[in-house]
Amino acid sequence: MEVRKNVPLAPYTTFEIGGSARYFCEVSDEAGVREALGWAREHSAPFFVIAGGSNLLVPDAGLDGLVIRIVGEKFDMTERGLEAQAGCNLLTLIRAAAEQGLGGWEKLAGIPGTIGGAVRGNAGAFGPEIKDFVTYVRAINTKTEDVHEFSNAECEFDYRMSFFKKNPEWIILDVHLTLKTCQDDILTCRRLIDETIREREKRHIQNVKAAGSFFMNPVAPLSIVSMFEQEKGVTSRGGRVPAGWLIEKTGMKGVQLGGAQVSPQQANYIINADNATAEDVRELAAKIKEEVRRQFDVALTEEAVIL
Repeated sequence: MEVRKNVPLAPYTTFEIGGSARYFCEVSDEAGVREALGWAREHSAPFFVIAGGSNLLVPDAGLDGLVIRIVGEKFDMTERGLEAQAGCNLLTLIRAAAEQGLGGWEKLAGIPGTIGGAVRGNAGAFGPEIKDFVTYVRAINTKTEDVHEFSNAECEFDYRMSFFKKNPEWIILDVHLTLKTCQDDILTCRRLIDETIREREKRHIQNVKAAGSFFMNPVAPLSIVSMFEQEKGVTSRGGRVPAGWLIEKTGMKGVQLGGAQVSPQQANYIINADNATAEDVRELAAKIKEEVRRQFDVALTEEAVIL
């Protein structure tokens, strides 16, 4: 394991914002994680764990400690699914499974980041969520270095939430999934993946410096849910309304603070429009939350991870 000093972190995030890590390393498996934790302990350094960086905001001052970046490329197909290192790219896994006639999770294609990150945040799109496919997850406790195999139930999945997000002392090592046998041929599976990506590109802006959807879709009062359903002609899921819809209703779509801007195309995106700082993003996010609470009495919660 190589530990580097004073490594800029902005290139490791889709926001392209943030200072440097005092120390930085990349690991892919249990042995690597144990070595990194041992190094941090030996040098009395705090540590921070990151992965794909697709929903991450790093402080302007950087991180004064060891940043452990989880990477990975190894995965194995099983008879009914796959086993993958936490750092494996999600889309890569979806495509690889399709080539083996395994699917059911094509609607998750296009979600940025790693399989470990998807599990941590119970990523979902167009209906399905990663929880629908998880058999078990292996994770290591950074305090005790015990490794535990978490069943699907033990993962405590909820909307954009899991046991691992609530208990960050656990680092996901690898993920075991059960998939469905494709009903049609491999070409059809490929087509479903490509169609999903195209549909996602229509709904989500592309080629911007952002962390994807910044806020979770909140549970709203019945009056707000009814307003949304009547306006959009759709049924709310679980009493939730899109955060972007609420933000747009406040009139904040396109508002800029410093270099950070509420996207003019998708109001639940905060974008790095002009050399934004992390503080710009924080202040803009706080203003958005204040306006949504004031106008709708709804509390927004960040989906993005703010270090």
